[in-house]
Amino acid sequence: MTTAEEHGRGGPLAGVRVVELAGIGPGPFAAMLLADLGADVVRVDRPGGSALGIEPAKDVTNRNKRSVVLDLKSEDGLRTALDLVERADILIEGYRPGVAERLGLGPDACLARNGRLVYGRMTGWGQDGPLAHTAGHDIGYIAVTGALGITGSADGPPYAPANLLGDYAGGSLYLVIGILAALQHAAREDGAGQVVDAAIVDGTSHLSAMLHGMLAAGSWQDRRGSNLLDGGSPFYGVYATSDGGHMAVGALEPQFYAEFVRLLGLGEDGAEVPDRNDFAAWGALRDAVATRFATRTRDEWDEVFAGSDACVAPVLSLREAPAHPQLAARGTFVEHAGLTQPAPAPRFSATPGAVRRPPAEPGAHTAEVARDWDVPGLDAPR
Repeated sequence: MTTAEEHGRGGPLAGVRVVELAGIGPGPFAAMLLADLGADVVRVDRPGGSALGIEPAKDVTNRNKRSVVLDLKSEDGLRTALDLVERADILIEGYRPGVAERLGLGPDACLARNGRLVYGRMTGWGQDGPLAHTAGHDIGYIAVTGALGITGSADGPPYAPANLLGDYAGGSLYLVIGILAALQHAAREDGAGQVVDAAIVDGTSHLSAMLHGMLAAGSWQDRRGSNLLDGGSPFYGVYATSDGGHMAVGALEPQFYAEFVRLLGLGEDGAEVPDRNDFAAWGALRDAVATRFATRTRDEWDEVFAGSDACVAPVLSLREAPAHPQLAARGTFVEHAGLTQPAPAPRFSATPGAVRRPPAEPGAHTAEVARDWDVPGLDAPR
C-alpha cells in the first residue's frame, strides 16, 4: 500500500491501491466510490476508448481516478497489467464470465502474482447459472428479482427507475461492501486474497429482504399498487399539482398524517375525511388528496409544507436538486472542474472523502502511475 502523504490524499481508504479494468455502469461507479473514499484507483482503459459514448471529461464516474491505456490482448499490455496487479490491493472487472480468464487476467493468474489481492467481479447474472453468459441490462435484472414488478400504479405497467436500483444499488454497492469485507480479511495476519462475485440479481434480491418477510407474514400483497409502500396507500405516494409538478407524500405515522391532513386542508370545507385505516376507503381518500393538490402549484405546496412534520416533499428534477435548501446547506452537491456533481458519501468525521481530481482522460496519467507504482515500462512508447 502507498501512504496518504505520497499523493496528498485523504479519506479512510488512503493508501489502498485499486486496478480497475475499464467497463461501463456498475464497475466504474464502484471504483469511483472507492476513489472518493481516498483509494488510489488506476483505470486501465482500452485503446479506442469506452463504448459508453460520454465525453470523458464529463464522465463523473471516472473522477478521483488516474488512467493508463493498455492493449490487454497484447503480450506487453498483459505483462504491464499483471505488474499493476502485483502492486494492487484490489482489482475490479466487469466482463462476462470467462473473458478475464481468456485475457490472462482471471483470478488464478492475478492471485498467483498477488496472494492478498481482493478480486472484485461485477456482473448482472453472476458467474454461473443458465443466463451467466448472456447479455443483459439493469431493467432485465430487476425484472426477474421481483423488484421491477413492485413499481408503477396498479392499472399501469411497471417503470424502471433509470438504472439506479439494479446497476448501482444492487450491483455497485454490494460489490464495494464485499470488497471492503474481503480487504479486512486479507489484512489479517493469517488472511489471504479472494474473489468477490457481485451479481446484480443477487444484490437486488437481497434488497427486498424486508418485503419477503412481510409477504410471508401476510402483510404484503403480491400485486402492484396494493401495499403501504408501493403507491397503494393514499398517504404514501405522488400527486400532481396545478402546474404539472408533483409532490411526494410519506405521511405514514398517525401524528405525521394528522399534520399532513391539517396543512393540506382536507375537511376544511366541512366534507368528511375518509378513514385512513379503512382499506375500502383508500380510493375515496386518494381522490380527496389528489383534488386538493391540484388546486395549487408545486412551489406553493412546497411553501405550505416546508419545515413541517407532514413528510411531504417536492419532486425535483436532476437540475433542480442541487439548489434544494437542505441539500445546499449540507453541500450534498459540489462544483468541481466545471461539473455539478454529487459529493462523496457517506461522510467521515476524521477522514473525509473529497472530489480531488476531474474525470480521468484515457491515458492521461501513464507517466505518474509508472513512477508512483514503480511499474517498469508502463510509460514506454506503445
